[in-house]
Amino acid sequence: MAITAAMVKDLREMTGAGMMDCKKALNETNGDMDAAVEYLRKNGQAKAEKKASRIAAEGIARAAIEGNNAVVVEVNSETDFVAKNELFQNFVQDVAKVALSSSLNGGKNGEDIDSLLGQKYTDGTSSVKEVLIEKTATIGEKLSIRRFEKVSGDTVVSYIHGGGRIGVLVSANGASDDAAKEALTNIAMQIAALNPMYISDSDVEQSYIDHETEIIKAQIEADPKEAGKPENVKAGMIKGRINKQLKDVVLLDQVYVKAEDGKQTVANYLSSVNKDLVVTKFVRFEVGEGMEKKNEDFAAEVAAQLG
Repeated sequence: MAITAAMVKDLREMTGAGMMDCKKALNETNGDMDAAVEYLRKNGQAKAEKKASRIAAEGIARAAIEGNNAVVVEVNSETDFVAKNELFQNFVQDVAKVALSSSLNGGKNGEDIDSLLGQKYTDGTSSVKEVLIEKTATIGEKLSIRRFEKVSGDTVVSYIHGGGRIGVLVSANGASDDAAKEALTNIAMQIAALNPMYISDSDVEQSYIDHETEIIKAQIEADPKEAGKPENVKAGMIKGRINKQLKDVVLLDQVYVKAEDGKQTVANYLSSVNKDLVVTKFVRFEVGEGMEKKNEDFAAEVAAQLG
């Protein structure tokens, strides 16, 4: 497969690795972008795994809450200009309300968009799909309802960051007073900022441990200063790095961002608020994550239309 400059540029933006390293990785993996990211990570050239999911599409996330239930939705647009449009923002908020109402009345949760599109819109007459088509025509861009998710608990909170670039829901049991709500809102902000993968150590999948262990092993073997060390030393290094990594991806093990001493964990913070307060679920939508951004070339588009 021919490796293009655009492919090298995309991989560099995703990983932060050098241009020649990216070109080599793409050549080694026959242009497979995901495999190239993995190759760079194993060779210690990727700056951070999180950069492999760059924001690639426009749109916003919005949330709706009713009682002990909350829903967050992501709706995409083609441009950031439309994402800031009040008409579009109101539409997304209404979609969140419909998704919540549907889930409370036995509707399907998660990414079953077809089910959501068939629901009655807030006007009570049109379907969500019909309004989506109408808004697309009015706004002049392709709009897409990408996903939605619901949480339930004794206490539920939502947090929308950056005008809708990130939407977070958190649910917990054990307390429902104002102090619990304030604490969970702080945790929602933490989730928006630090993007954990799991709530607690017990939630961490063995496949994640195995995968990261393989990556770390490859990094050690690729480093001349570490490759020759005894196997028991390498095993200790791997365990130490895994434990350090878990403190980044496990919510309760993360350092609480507002901790005055810079050491208090999220688990300790929640316990200080109420020992019975237990986070049961969180959802974090970052608009466009995992999607490829359309390569805008308006001159070529115009030329194609004239041709």
